[in-house]
Amino acid sequence: MAEIQITPQDITEGEELDFKEEQENWNSYKLSDGTILKVRLVLTGVKRLKKYRPDNMPIYIIQSQNVVRAVDVPQNLRLKPKPATTPTC
Repeated sequence: MAEIQITPQDITEGEELDFKEEQENWNSYKLSDGTILKVRLVLTGVKRLKKYRPDNMPIYIIQSQNVVRAVDVPQNLRLKPKPATTPTC
């Protein structure tokens, strides 16, 4: 596929689009230390550029956040809670 150059001006001139969530799934990854990471991409913004791919499809730029959760972390990897400290007056 041919490389398409996108300039800051292309992004500035892009049209901001509204959107609504249809489906956001978690991806799950088992790490070699036994921890399971759950990761989800959350869309926060979309622009349609005035440029097109060679197959005439419009080019979109997205803004997103990654949400990451560690679940099933093995006990030997967890820190022990620190004792509570009470402020003195």
